Amino acid sequence: MQSEQAQEKAVNPAQKKKTGMSFDIADVANVALFLAAFVGIWQLVYTVGIYPSEILPSPATAATKLAELATSSLLIDVGISLLRLLAGFALSVVLGGLVGLAMVKFRGFGKTMSSFAVGLLTFPSIAWVPFAILLIGFNDLGILFVVVMAAVFSVMVTTYGSLRNIPPIYMRAAKNMGANGFSLFRHVMIPAATPALIVGMRQAWSIAWHALIGAEMLITTLSGLGYVLFVGREFNLMPQIIAVMVTIFAIGIVFDRLIFLKLEEKARQKWGLTQQR
Repeated sequence: MQSEQAQEKAVNPAQKKKTGMSFDIADVANVALFLAAFVGIWQLVYTVGIYPSEILPSPATAATKLAELATSSLLIDVGISLLRLLAGFALSVVLGGLVGLAMVKFRGFGKTMSSFAVGLLTFPSIAWVPFAILLIGFNDLGILFVVVMAAVFSVMVTTYGSLRNIPPIYMRAAKNMGANGFSLFRHVMIPAATPALIVGMRQAWSIAWHALIGAEMLITTLSGLGYVLFVGREFNLMPQIIAVMVTIFAIGIVFDRLIFLKLEEKARQKWGLTQQR
């Protein structure tokens, strides 16, 4: 009996690893199938000639332009945009998280600030650009300001909502076992709110992306993916516009799949929130 249990324990990790790998392969296959269908429809529309080739180039033309940009300055523009994005997102997480914690600690401040934050969250990120230009100027700090102002309120609302929506029974049980103060916050509140916080971070990351591209297009610093889009629009270079859009999409997929989705899965597994199939 004990030997059978030992064999099961030895086999289970391999089975779990194999299952996890099959899920990854299935995800890649689904993405590939979706992209193949999208490119097929795109090619069909191009072949039928619904739009002129200057407005809607073929997938092959867009791919050629992407390869051309990749061998010139596209990688530099990607690096610059990612640095701006990471800096703005990090500042948003720090500032939004601190204010969100203060909102939870002080109820009156939390009620007032939550309405204020939701109101500013609906404010279009592009509307911060004129304010940034007049206040800061045409430089990286202006772009960083727009990114932070767009994403910080999402982090703030997420932190506040995640911590306030923890089931009260968790808090009562922890207090009955002697937890209080920082111990209660560290070992009960943060673990319980972690999955919701990660989902909120994914949303804030997406908002920061939107704000960054819009700011780079209007606050021209002659660098960044937004600036490449701006040049494509000004000179009617549709293949260049599509190539940059594909680049932004690919970066978004990579970060979501390799970072945020993995963090969410690990948090759910750690705290026993993974649903059994």
